[in-house]
Amino acid sequence: MYFFNWLLNIILFLFLVSFAAKNTEIITIHYYFGFEWQTPLIVALLAFFALGIILGYFFCLIKRLRKKL
Repeated sequence: MYFFNWLLNIILFLFLVSFAAKNTEIITIHYYFGFEWQTPLIVALLAFFALGIILGYFFCLIKRLRKKL
């Protein structure tokens, strides 16, 4: 089982590295008031993915704390 876990992690890592290598185009994200952010596509995807994880954890934490009170 330990070997299978390592193999799965290596395959996932290689998949993500190849995905990042294929998505290096520069994109522009437009905000309000004329603000813009130019970044490679993979950086934007990973940033918004991390933001989603953080927000999801935060809201689950709030729900858990409310149950304790």
